[in-house]
Amino acid sequence: MFQFILRRTVGAVVTLFLIGAATFFLFVAAPSDYASLACGKDCSPARLEDIRTALGLNLPIAQQFWDFMSGILMGRDFPEGHCSAPCLGQSFYYNDMVWNLIKDRFPTTLSLTLGALVVFLVVGLGAGMLAAYKRGSLVDKVATGSSMVLSSFQIYFLGPIALTVLVYSTGWMENPQYVPFTEDPVGWLVGLSIPMVVMATIFTAQYTRMARASMIEQLAEEHVRTARAKGMSQRYVFFRYAWRGSLIPIVTVLGIDISALLGGGVVTELTFSLQGIGRLAVDGAVQKDLPLTMGIMLFGAFFILILNILTDIVYAYIDPRVRLS
Repeated sequence: MFQFILRRTVGAVVTLFLIGAATFFLFVAAPSDYASLACGKDCSPARLEDIRTALGLNLPIAQQFWDFMSGILMGRDFPEGHCSAPCLGQSFYYNDMVWNLIKDRFPTTLSLTLGALVVFLVVGLGAGMLAAYKRGSLVDKVATGSSMVLSSFQIYFLGPIALTVLVYSTGWMENPQYVPFTEDPVGWLVGLSIPMVVMATIFTAQYTRMARASMIEQLAEEHVRTARAKGMSQRYVFFRYAWRGSLIPIVTVLGIDISALLGGGVVTELTFSLQGIGRLAVDGAVQKDLPLTMGIMLFGAFFILILNILTDIVYAYIDPRVRLS
């Protein structure tokens, strides 16, 4: 298992380096002039030249690339001061280091992502397994029918409806907001419960159908039929033999859906006016803040790679044959 994790980690480091290189050269090839954007509208030629010199834009491309990549590991010096590692550059719109901005906004996005992940895995897999266990019953029909209906909804449609019903009309809940978990765990859960559930709804519907189909397929395997023939109970066969095998395709799809989950986080943060990484990325794109956009791209890639490594570890635990591949 250790060698398996080591291989995945080395592969992730190489991938992150390639993403960083591609991001940098896309930044260099961008038609916008970073120095002009940082200087503002009323910018004198002398001030523009000072900015170019301070940011190293007058250096050769190879030197700029080295400064950018080495700054992530060792930090960089800017006119406003030293940027400690990991240095992802300086945002001219917020007039702050990109890493500081990401670090302040990341807890909100992490809470949304992990909260939605837990909700749709618990509810989706639970409903799907129950539907497979009660195949053909009313429970099965309700679970599959509900999943088909919910899968047609979108976050930007469900979000306003949830706010109107639960917040504005009835006042049952407060307007969604982020409260640090370390300060108030209950306030953290209550403040983000609506966005978490709305964000998880579409994935819940998808994983309900997937879990049901995977479990039904596993129940038809030879080793399961053999266990039944030996007189084992339906419940024991269900949880001892079919459950683990049914998780293999689900974990595979989960690794792919992680990026989609982060994409849904952008829409969720905009819908509920939450100050997370998604909202920060939109602000960077609107303001043409290229260093901020680059930093968020790199951080998003790093976050996805970490979650994919964790997914691979779970996959290898479920199916030991993966460790030998």
